[in-house]
Amino acid sequence: MMSVYDQKPWVHHYGTVPEEIDCQPVPLYDIIARWKNCDDRIAIVLEDKDVTYQALWNMVQRVAEGLRRLGVKPRDRVALILPNSLAFVQAYFATLLVGATVVALNPLYTLPELTKLLQDAEPTALIVPPEMVAKVPPTLLPLPWPVVMASANNDPKSEQEAKNVYPTASMLTQWLDLPPIEDDDVPAIDPQKDLALLQYTGGTTGWPKGAMLTHWNLLANAEQSRLWMANLLSPTQDTVLIALPLFHAYAMTVGMNLGLLIGARLVLMPRFNPEQAALWIARTKPTLFPGAPTMYVALTQYALAHDLDLTSIKGCISGSAPLPRSVQENFEKLTHGRIVEGYGLTEASPVTHCQPLWPVDYQAPGIGLPYPSTAVRIVDNMGKDVEPGEVGELIIQGPQVMQGYWRRPEETSEVLKEGWLYTGDLATMDQEGFFAIQDRKKDLIIYSGFNVYPREVEEVLYHHPAVKEACVVGVPDAYHGERVKAYIVPKAGVTPDLEDIDRFCQQNLASYKRPRSYQVVDQLPKSAIGKILRRELARQAAEDQGEIAHEQ
Repeated sequence: MMSVYDQKPWVHHYGTVPEEIDCQPVPLYDIIARWKNCDDRIAIVLEDKDVTYQALWNMVQRVAEGLRRLGVKPRDRVALILPNSLAFVQAYFATLLVGATVVALNPLYTLPELTKLLQDAEPTALIVPPEMVAKVPPTLLPLPWPVVMASANNDPKSEQEAKNVYPTASMLTQWLDLPPIEDDDVPAIDPQKDLALLQYTGGTTGWPKGAMLTHWNLLANAEQSRLWMANLLSPTQDTVLIALPLFHAYAMTVGMNLGLLIGARLVLMPRFNPEQAALWIARTKPTLFPGAPTMYVALTQYALAHDLDLTSIKGCISGSAPLPRSVQENFEKLTHGRIVEGYGLTEASPVTHCQPLWPVDYQAPGIGLPYPSTAVRIVDNMGKDVEPGEVGELIIQGPQVMQGYWRRPEETSEVLKEGWLYTGDLATMDQEGFFAIQDRKKDLIIYSGFNVYPREVEEVLYHHPAVKEACVVGVPDAYHGERVKAYIVPKAGVTPDLEDIDRFCQQNLASYKRPRSYQVVDQLPKSAIGKILRRELARQAAEDQGEIAHEQ
């Protein structure tokens, strides 16, 4: 008997969106190369100039030649520790052009965090902003990897100043004077097998693991996103405002890769703040603005206070956290466009579901419908399909699903079973094929769209000399979605200095991972076998008293 999931009831709501994607697997860098003969088509908008697709492709070829001369070979890894910038796009696609794999890392990570990931990825080279060199203690120089200085918008002066501190480093701006890489030096790519990206995620354990994503995984997800947004796309040229970080899989796919695929202009903000976003919106009139709920809240408030015109924005897929109905309604009222909630995970490149961006006769709250070419089921603990309306684990199959975790066969086997990706999220599907997330099996905390893994934060807390035990939970927060709270049991005879503990966390954790409040307790609730009952603490968190908050 055919399962309800095999019947794909969601397809009835697709409108003009095809059930399957019709796209040939090609190397991901083709999304730039295909526009190279459009002489005056703008690819990236900078503060002082515009970069055409023709110029961007030429830059990518020259940076690729620099990587080749540095010794980067096919299947090597190149770590990009860069903010949103022209340099990120150049380095990303140049890495792919030489057949290597991008490892995109957060430049806000502390040195211990970066070191842990770099030791796992074993990159052949690091591409970093010049200012990062100043953060590395001189005793640690030279680093065990070749370093390339890459200023945000190709400023040779800042790269040279950093090179004076670190003479063995290469300069990306000098590579732009090299000849483009020869066709004979560009390796053949198998888009369905060769890795384009090693994207680190904590998965269900909180220990960082590299999701292995091929050229085809990323291209397919960009094409799925294009089909989903087709009714909103401009017949001439769209402009995409990208304020989410490109080292995050969501911005990488729905911002950069989708934007380049459709030949759009990219407006890259290194960091989001509503005032700067308002300036870029007034200047560039973006039509697409993928973001997170906190961004839409802040921009709505700023627009109302400053009479900002947002009506150029036609479509937004909100990712990284649930989209409150009030946020959606207020933003749509200002833009007259559409903003809908999407869902995904790094292991799926990342998007798997989205609410319709076209008129539909039926609507339901939640994450919407599966993307084209995406098979979805909801199963019980035995792996059997559950009925519509019943809660089970969401599992996914499609061209965007990763190949596995880098050098983690056991963890891979736990989430990839018989071709299905087990998401760890509890969900329901109604009779019409609309999906909703009910809870996360993972204990992760989502702070402003960033995943915070409690175990990683607790590991830092356990290293503080005053801490005997610690447990981290998420506390509902009207602006950030959730904030991190730490419960601490001090060592015997010790009165913990919470300000000192907070400084310790600042030194060892990225800002968004740091607890915003701490509470000292005599003991943590535990099960009969001694397991800390995290969810009981989470339920109590809103009522707890005596906490010291460190709000930003």
